[in-house]
Amino acid sequence: MSQYVMKGGNPLSGEVVIAGAKNAALGILAGAVMANEPVTVEHVPMVQDIEFLLDAIREIGASVEVREGGTVVIDGSTIHKTMVNNDYIQKLRGGYYLVGALLGKYHHAEVDLPGGCNIGSRPIDQHIKGFRALGADIKVRNGMIVAHSARLAGAHIYLDMVSVGATINIMLAASTAEGKTIIENAAKEPHVVDVANMLNAMGANIKGAGTDVIRINGVSTLHGTDYTIIPDQIEAGTFMMAAAATKGDIVIKNVIPKHLESISSKLREIGCEIVEDDDAVRVIGRNHLRSTHIKTLPYPGFPTDMQPQMAVVLALAEGTSVVTESIFENRFKYVDELVRMGANIKVEGNVAIIDGVSSLSSAKVNSNDLRAGAAMVIAGLAAEGYTIVDEVSHIERGYENFVEKLRGLGADIARVDNEREARRFRMRAV
Repeated sequence: MSQYVMKGGNPLSGEVVIAGAKNAALGILAGAVMANEPVTVEHVPMVQDIEFLLDAIREIGASVEVREGGTVVIDGSTIHKTMVNNDYIQKLRGGYYLVGALLGKYHHAEVDLPGGCNIGSRPIDQHIKGFRALGADIKVRNGMIVAHSARLAGAHIYLDMVSVGATINIMLAASTAEGKTIIENAAKEPHVVDVANMLNAMGANIKGAGTDVIRINGVSTLHGTDYTIIPDQIEAGTFMMAAAATKGDIVIKNVIPKHLESISSKLREIGCEIVEDDDAVRVIGRNHLRSTHIKTLPYPGFPTDMQPQMAVVLALAEGTSVVTESIFENRFKYVDELVRMGANIKVEGNVAIIDGVSSLSSAKVNSNDLRAGAAMVIAGLAAEGYTIVDEVSHIERGYENFVEKLRGLGADIARVDNEREARRFRMRAV
């Protein structure tokens, strides 16, 4: 089992370039199969989740070419089946976007129920509600979502809860449905806007993405295009937290500062210095950080995917902070690992009460999920001594070249595949 081993206690400094947004890429690459012409997507982060999705797209017959520099070319004209069932798709949360894409193009889809991180219930009932409103018959059988419709027709759909996945999936299917579709209480996240922009570049007619009402006039077919994915808001935020926790000074490049406003605001509030440029953000950590309160909310609120990383920073801030998780019920599973490193955190239901400590100590900890794993790495880099993070496959689902980027900032970290390599790292001359 692969691990990250690191020697912490040193401030991180320098520049880091952010990859394309994984959560946007999943919807965009799924949407690319809807055209019968090549679709070229640039700035694709080559992480495990993307590789799993591309393997699934290949399996249904589409042509997939991966070029250097994160460019992927997909040609959906050779698709020969609409059933997606393999080990890859079962590990991938965003695999459900192939339901919307294949349903919109072929009026039929059979896709394995999604996997991904175990951070709480992420039901697909809103996806199913939307597909049914468009005229599809939906069944869940043998662990698969089976969707079929002789004809998809536009509909007025009100989502009972804000759901990024459902918003994107319904957009995909509705893009080629007959007539007009209105999605109310739609998610407003940047990656929703990015998927809509890409579909529009393919010939779709989608308006209102980024607001809570999206209007879609269905078109008969979608065509090829070239498209560049937006920067990853969560990867950028993770490096911002790394600067704060290690009292470092990092310039995070290739970002959209507006997408990071909720994160920047909280870091300023606790005492960090934030300097924004057109496409970069500089975060300067301070020796004395103040406590604050956080509540995760849909965009433009504080993102749930940044909650574990922020908790590490608050564990090192002076005073008592309160973190309220309003999206996923199991997102505090990482707290036990932080406590093993000396953090003072108590969880009561969906609330974590954090009493700041002056320092963290090294330990061997688990990466319970993607974002918790990134948080454990930040904690290890802030702690004195050698920390080992297990189950790094979770982290590599969503961060491209994570170890290499951290090394570029001065982190003493390595990816090892066995205890012998970990021991060699600890024993080497410093």
